Amino acid sequence: MRTADFDFDLPEDRIALRPVEPRDSARLLVVQEGVLRDAAVRDLPGFLRAGDALVFNDTRVIPARLSGLRERANPEGGLLTVEVEATLHHRDAPDRWSAFMKPGKRIKPGDTVRFGSLTATVLAKGEDGLVDLGFDRSGVDLDAAIRDVGVMPLPPYIAAKRPEDERDLSDYQTVFAAHDGSVAAPTAGLHFTPELLARLAEAGVSTHAVTLHVGAGTFLPVKADDTADHRMHSEWGEVSVGTAAALNAVHARGGRIVCVGTTSLRLLESATAEDGTIGAFHGDTAIFITPGYRFRAVDVLMTNFHLPRSTLFMLVSAFAGLETMKAAYAHAIVESYRFYSYGDGSLLFRSR
Repeated sequence: MRTADFDFDLPEDRIALRPVEPRDSARLLVVQEGVLRDAAVRDLPGFLRAGDALVFNDTRVIPARLSGLRERANPEGGLLTVEVEATLHHRDAPDRWSAFMKPGKRIKPGDTVRFGSLTATVLAKGEDGLVDLGFDRSGVDLDAAIRDVGVMPLPPYIAAKRPEDERDLSDYQTVFAAHDGSVAAPTAGLHFTPELLARLAEAGVSTHAVTLHVGAGTFLPVKADDTADHRMHSEWGEVSVGTAAALNAVHARGGRIVCVGTTSLRLLESATAEDGTIGAFHGDTAIFITPGYRFRAVDVLMTNFHLPRSTLFMLVSAFAGLETMKAAYAHAIVESYRFYSYGDGSLLFRSR
């Protein structure tokens, strides 16, 4: 399909710079069989049934944006230094990360980059803007150093309008956050509160955790004119044996699998066989879902509103129908819904 098919105009004032309080007071646009209904996140239990299963991503965002100095030997003596910024993307080894760096054109293999007390060497540079960084520390020592020198990696559409601050340390983590590794929040999960989870449990909706460490590639625009020419960056995820068995049992009993966010959906679909059986999963996924994809596991999706021409808008269009999602987004814009990471949510029922 043409990437232009997934374009739409969004007024700048619809981009949320802060989340609402309390989190479950955010608005929720329910999209079912082409019908749009305005609600609030706190109303979620009323749209689900006893026996349904809520699947959330329990990843935790790390302070993945690092500022430093690139050092290179000067042929005339001394060092040439340039200020650079790295946004970590994917952990490749205990002492290695791939990262997007700015300004990327000035980075070459062999360069030394000093992020305060943390030092890295540029091991390789890819055509897609990623560089491989080898650090002078490994494992938990590297984790601790990143926490010391890094800052919260706010999405570019927020970071361009304001700096990160202390509020973001809590605002940009979900109530589910348990495992360090993401450089972007699974934002649909930001709407949940302990009170909402208690009400869902009272309604007979079970909750299950999977882990997908979200990479910085989630914010990259699709530059190809045809979606078939776009390459997704891989992200690491895990579905446990117990979670897979529990979700298969939910389907066997006639319950629905309700994913909180596109990250948990992408991971479950990666873990599911052609016959719809969900298996354990441990590794990388680069699944790219566009209209025409046949969903195997997920019945309902709760997700925020996504960027035009993005892989995530393509995913929701595959799930609920392109024309339906265009109408839903047009409605959301007219009705002043708040967009993107700190914005409102939608509840999508899969088109059949």
